[in-house]
Amino acid sequence: MATKSKATKETKETTIEERLKLLYTLQITDSKIDKIRTLRGELPLEVQDLEDEIAGLNTRIQNYDSVVGELEENIAKKKNEIKDAETLIKKYEAQQMNVRNNREFDSLSKEIEYQTLEIELCNKQIKEFTKQIEEKQETIEKAKEQLEERKKDLATKKEELDAIIADTRKEEEVLQEKSKELQTLIDSRLLTAYKRIRANARNGLAIVTIQRDACGGCFNKIPPQRQLDIKTRKKIIVCEYCGRILVDEDLAREVEGE
Repeated sequence: MATKSKATKETKETTIEERLKLLYTLQITDSKIDKIRTLRGELPLEVQDLEDEIAGLNTRIQNYDSVVGELEENIAKKKNEIKDAETLIKKYEAQQMNVRNNREFDSLSKEIEYQTLEIELCNKQIKEFTKQIEEKQETIEKAKEQLEERKKDLATKKEELDAIIADTRKEEEVLQEKSKELQTLIDSRLLTAYKRIRANARNGLAIVTIQRDACGGCFNKIPPQRQLDIKTRKKIIVCEYCGRILVDEDLAREVEGE
C-alpha cells in the first residue's frame, strides 16, 4: 500500500510539471502566431476598410446616376409639355381669326397667355434640372476619381498583405496545428483559464517566468517562499497581482531546449 501511495504521489507531481510544460509550450506557440499576425499589422483591417469604401462609392455613383436619369426624364417631359403648349397656342391663334365677338377673342388670348406662361415655367424648370444634372455629374466624376484612387490603394494593400501571407502562411498553419494539438492535451478547466488570462493580457502572455525575483508579466516582486513553491512544480501558482500563471526559468529553458 505504501509503495502504491508513493507511486501515485510521484505521478501527481509529474502530471503538474507536465501541465506546466504543456502550458508554457502552448504559450510559446501562440506567441509565435501573435508575432506573425503583428507582422501583418493593420493591413487586413485597412483592406477591409478600403473594400467597404469602394462598395460605398459604387453605391453612391449608382444613386447619382439614378437621380440624373430621373432629371433627364423630367426634362424630356417638360419638352413635350412645351410642344403641347406651342400646339395649343397655334390652335388658339387660328381660332382668334374666326371669333364672333371680343369676349371669345379675350378668352382665347387668356388661353394663349396661360400656355405662354406654361412654356416659360417649363423652360425655367428645364434650366433647373439641367443645372442639377451638371452638379450631379460633377459629383459623379469626383466620386469616380476617388473610386479609382481607392481601387489602386486596395490593389497595393492587397499585394502587400498577400506577400506577407505567402511568406508566413505555411509557418502559421504549422503553429496553429501545433497549438490545437497542445490544447487537446491540457485539462479543459486549465485551458479555459489560460485563454481567459491570455485574452485579458495586453501582450497575450498568460504564462510567464520569474525574472529578477519578479513576475515576468506585471513585474511585481514575488516573495522568496512563493518562488520556492513555483520551483518545486508541485502546484500551479498564479501571480497575485496580474493573475498570470508562473513558471520557473529552469522549466522555461527545458521547454525551449526541447
